[in-house]
Amino acid sequence: MTDRELFKDSKKYIGKEVTLEGWIKNHRKQKEFGFISFSDGTFFTPLQIVYDNKLKDFDDIQKLHNGSAIKVKGKVVKSPKEEQEFEIQAKKIELLGDCPEDYPIQPKKHSREFLREQAYLRPRTNLFQAVFRIRSKAAYAIHKYFQDNDYVYLHSPIITAADCEGAGEMFRVTTLDLENLPKTKDGKVDYSKDFFGKETSLTVSGQLQGETFALAYQKIYTFGPTFRAENSNTKTHANEFWMIEPEIAFCDLDGDMDIIEDSIKFVVKYVLENCHEELVFLDNFVDKGLLDKLNTFVKSKSVRITHHDAIKCLIESGKKFEFEPKYGEDLAREHEKYLTEEKFNCPVFVYNWPKDIKAFYMRLNDDNETVAAVDLLVPGSGELVGGSQREERFDVLNRRMDELGMSKEGMEWYMKLRQYGGCYHSGFGIGFERLIMYLTGIDNIRDAIPYPRTPGNCDF
Repeated sequence: MTDRELFKDSKKYIGKEVTLEGWIKNHRKQKEFGFISFSDGTFFTPLQIVYDNKLKDFDDIQKLHNGSAIKVKGKVVKSPKEEQEFEIQAKKIELLGDCPEDYPIQPKKHSREFLREQAYLRPRTNLFQAVFRIRSKAAYAIHKYFQDNDYVYLHSPIITAADCEGAGEMFRVTTLDLENLPKTKDGKVDYSKDFFGKETSLTVSGQLQGETFALAYQKIYTFGPTFRAENSNTKTHANEFWMIEPEIAFCDLDGDMDIIEDSIKFVVKYVLENCHEELVFLDNFVDKGLLDKLNTFVKSKSVRITHHDAIKCLIESGKKFEFEPKYGEDLAREHEKYLTEEKFNCPVFVYNWPKDIKAFYMRLNDDNETVAAVDLLVPGSGELVGGSQREERFDVLNRRMDELGMSKEGMEWYMKLRQYGGCYHSGFGIGFERLIMYLTGIDNIRDAIPYPRTPGNCDF
């Protein structure tokens, strides 16, 4: 028997005996009886276990500590309290795993900074029980959406010699002796002596490999860990994070935006339907209005606006921004907030971005100044998804890489893809932790992933 089975069909079990195994979240003791707030991890709402001094081991039960693992046998009865439907009248409580009195997760308010230091225990708190259940359900929803729509799931490589973003912010992978590095005649590290015979890194994206499969299966998606060696300590950056990256052949930028909106709304709706208790808790204690925000998003119709027109809106708004909006430059968080929450009050697709601030693989538009790139901005969060139509023309891609001073060594296969039955195609990337932050109201990416990897932090 599990907590979830009881809560989902409690009337069926009223008057019946059940056996449960789980942990003590809180233990309130009185002279002749006691109350245990109990959870086995299968349902967000804790069970109340009631026991009294008629039990032969009453004195031993009174000594049980918060955090201990126990086995409970008892009868399911209607609760005298209006706020709970039922409780368990214990007939036997057996200690399975003791817990000392200095157990860090006591039934009181803990700061999120403290809980990051106790990351191996924080899933036991209400906050992270909610966050990581939602993370699990959202991950399932992503797979369900793409599988139900006939996408092939691609496991793109973690170790790669290709830099998708062309930014060079990659973690090196090597088996070379760092105390005695082999050198070439000109004094550089001789990577021909390394494990793979060349310089390799942890991937920043599975997109390039995804494009190769899209040109075979038409519709594919990746969902896996990615890495950026970026020394950034903001609330929205981590050095290890998960990405969802669909790629679709015979799909232009408009089609890309359609799929982005449809897939994100599917995931949000799935979480709303399957994580009610968790979302109510987060709405009450983390982000007031979270449920309204998510429900409004699912029902909303997005706006599509070019980057040029977005900047024009910002300039003509008359608002005083900390960062002045400028043509040809990126949008700041305050700009995204204005567009989504004041100007349009709905999700906003900003497309056709200046080529100088976007990646080499994005399709060059006819104006030779912008690329067919798009960002989805959502109320309450800002940028949630980034995508583009990919550059399918060999000569244009070749020229673009030259303009950016990119090395083509190791990228020949990607370029040849344009010559071997290439076609127009598009894709996008969803930062999974950014999505979890949006779904939960959590404002720090360190709290959206079980064990955050950020500059100076690689614990657990």
